[in-house]
Amino acid sequence: MTAGSPSKIASGKAKFVEGNLFRHVAVMALTSSVGLMAIFIVDLINILYISWLEDPVLTAAVGYAGAVLFFTTSFGIGISIAVSALVARALGRGDAGLARRQATHGMVAGMAVGLGFTLLVWLLLGPIVGLLGAEGATAEACVHFLRIVLLGQPFLMLGMIGAAILRAHGDARRAMMVTVWGAVALAIADPLLIFGADLGLTGAALAGVLSRLVIAAMAILPILRDHGGFVPVTWGGLREDARAMAAIAAPAVLTQLATPIGQAFVTRLIAPYGEAAVAGMAITGRLTPVALGVIFALSGAVGPIIGQNAGAGRMDRVRRTFWDACLFMGIVIVTATVVLWFAREPLADLFRAEGMTRDLVFLFCGPICLLFFFNGLIFVSNAACNNLGKPFQSTLVNWGRHTLGTVPFALWLGGIWGAEGVLIGQAVGGVVFGLLAVWLALRVMAGVERAAARSNR
Repeated sequence: MTAGSPSKIASGKAKFVEGNLFRHVAVMALTSSVGLMAIFIVDLINILYISWLEDPVLTAAVGYAGAVLFFTTSFGIGISIAVSALVARALGRGDAGLARRQATHGMVAGMAVGLGFTLLVWLLLGPIVGLLGAEGATAEACVHFLRIVLLGQPFLMLGMIGAAILRAHGDARRAMMVTVWGAVALAIADPLLIFGADLGLTGAALAGVLSRLVIAAMAILPILRDHGGFVPVTWGGLREDARAMAAIAAPAVLTQLATPIGQAFVTRLIAPYGEAAVAGMAITGRLTPVALGVIFALSGAVGPIIGQNAGAGRMDRVRRTFWDACLFMGIVIVTATVVLWFAREPLADLFRAEGMTRDLVFLFCGPICLLFFFNGLIFVSNAACNNLGKPFQSTLVNWGRHTLGTVPFALWLGGIWGAEGVLIGQAVGGVVFGLLAVWLALRVMAGVERAAARSNR
């Protein structure tokens, strides 16, 4: 496409600086959630098919693997947040050329760092899986599964960064379809490889790699076709944009990594209760982002809306976006909890969950889901801080929530109610930090408004 083509000019328009903000939040969150849920549906489908093999060792192995994959995926989410914030700000200022340049260099730099990070995790799989509490045949199966799946993880990172660029342009539908096609590919490949080719756990891992390749392709194609593509990479431009990205990416990555590290603590605390408990945690861990995908998507969905309006100097719309996102989140949480409560028995039956595994699935489909509202407050607040130039606020809140807000509560309630108490403690700890996150986000918005007022004097 040429520099003056109509589609490129259209792609430079900041669409969020006008129109109904609740509608923008709802459309972006719902469409982004479909794409984000598709990423996690990939893992949910895997564990569903593995559970049908009726081998608790394999189900537990995939559960431990999920904690590691969550770790590497969160790294990619952190990088994609940074690229999205830069591109959205550039579009908010009306500079489509800068947006394309930062998208290009953001993808190159993000992929370089992501490849190195994935390689490091791949080399240290044995010790990492051991730290999670896996032993014997379960540990061996987990490492085998991860050594294959991690080969596709860089492609997932590429797809996530590409989808973030599409969201920054307001292209919610195409961003959504990136991971939807990946999930479709997995849904087809999984039964063929696991059952048809009789590859079992190896087949599930190979299907995961294939789905990640599809995700990468579906992210890059619409950028090339509909948003002006990429610009030639220059060393000077790469250094400049990498520095700008690092200012957001470093704290954003640290923020995102807090969640899987907190989950790793919980996995380690659950491990002594046996493979049935680990299997139950694995199922609820996969159900959470699928059932509450809209909430997980809020940070990435609301970020471009806040970024564009902040870039245009519309702080009144930034505040309205924040509160509309909280209202929207509350509606989603209540609806999801009601649906899960009535669907808890069919869900448990679908995964052939019995005993402790079934108890944990039932627990998730009720109070734990409802308490997720406070995690949602953290997601929305993080989006505000990341896009208003205060990403370390998000880092502090997330690490506090997944250390002080997880470990003491999980230990305390685990000592009273066992494996169920560990999950309840993890959820309860989010209440304090959710409220703290809102307070900090409001302070950041007030500070930006004061700075803008001073500069206009």
